Amino acid sequence: MAVPKKRTPSSRRNRRRANIFIKEPQLVKCKKCGKPTLPHTICQECGFYKGKEYINVMAKMEKKQKVNKVAEQELSTQELSKK
Repeated sequence: MAVPKKRTPSSRRNRRRANIFIKEPQLVKCKKCGKPTLPHTICQECGFYKGKEYINVMAKMEKKQKVNKVAEQELSTQELSKK
């Protein structure tokens, strides 16, 4: 009959058993845009929570586009300098 050589620590046993109880997060629809979000959090798509804007999503998108344009220009100048 197989007998373990050493006792399994309770922390290891509990970590193994913890995976049994993992559940999918419950999502709710954003009242502004209708995208699924976690409850009691700001919507990442539109930046609203409880009808109030907390994140200006458009400003973030414009900033990203500016950074991408600058990066593209730098890459094109490096390619030209190599030729």
